[in-house]
Amino acid sequence: MYAIVEIAGQQFKAEAGKKLYVHKLEGNEGDKVTFDKVLLTDNDGTITVGVPTVSGVKVNATILRHAKGDKVIIFKKKRRKGYKKLNGHRQSFTQINIESIA
Repeated sequence: MYAIVEIAGQQFKAEAGKKLYVHKLEGNEGDKVTFDKVLLTDNDGTITVGVPTVSGVKVNATILRHAKGDKVIIFKKKRRKGYKKLNGHRQSFTQINIESIA
């Protein structure tokens, strides 16, 4: 059984026991979180599509850790103009473990 769930504005395929990296969530390590924006479920070939969400279905997860992604370098240059700009960014992520789909 799996579900397509919206977490922090993005859609993920959630299966029981699967670990996901999502955009940073509020909460501490070990906290339980519940996601109720389930867009689609598949239960052994029986697919249920929500309009816009499937009612009565929730995805339960546990926060494992907070982490940062790889650094992304942004470099801008205009040749022969003396313009150079260097910038970097590291996105904050939260690793969650999908407990169950109820």
